[in-house]
Amino acid sequence: MGQAIADFAETGIDQDIIVSSDLCEDDVISSAYLFRSYDDMPEIEQVALNRCVGKILDIGAGAGVHAQYLKEQGKDVSCIDISPLSVQHTTSIDISSRIFNFYDLKDEKYDTLLLLMNGIGIAGTLSNLEHTLLKAKSLLNEGGKVLCDSSDIKYLYEDDEGGMWVDLNTTYYGNFKFQMKYKGHETEWFDWLYVDFDSMLETAERVGFLVNKLVDQDNQYLVELIKK
Repeated sequence: MGQAIADFAETGIDQDIIVSSDLCEDDVISSAYLFRSYDDMPEIEQVALNRCVGKILDIGAGAGVHAQYLKEQGKDVSCIDISPLSVQHTTSIDISSRIFNFYDLKDEKYDTLLLLMNGIGIAGTLSNLEHTLLKAKSLLNEGGKVLCDSSDIKYLYEDDEGGMWVDLNTTYYGNFKFQMKYKGHETEWFDWLYVDFDSMLETAERVGFLVNKLVDQDNQYLVELIKK
């Protein structure tokens, strides 16, 4: 992702990022899409950005389009990403950015944690979602919030008659493995979570969040998790 961001920032030429998974056919992300404007963002992202308050941390910021919009609105926003090239780009457009892993953050407090484009997927598996939300909670001021979106991808397992072609009780169906390829670059295979709303609700409430569903459309949803 970082190399794709660096290339598009330099050349303006749109190129494909190939996303492979262990459960479905390859998908394609346009590098130009990583630089979309607010007007070109889906409703989920627009609603989330308009709910950001106080001191904001954009986690896995990529090209920084969300942080850039928030900064233009006069918001106090900073970014972290594990990609040096992504951080190099966001720093170059005058956004406060650090190369940092979310799980390594400590002794910091925010009013809003932003995890868009299924950023909550960093949990990797449903069994690790509680740990991820507890980590997020530790970084929030009282009354602070997490804004994150995800998808219920159960439909991927349905056959033509509406039945399920896997046993959903054996392993959680939203536990994915992905690999990303761009030009001559490719990542190792990594775990990435898509979590249905009911599982999100149950886990978030268990660790002490109030849960507000803000958007629900086409198997995707946006939630606001408020620290009690």
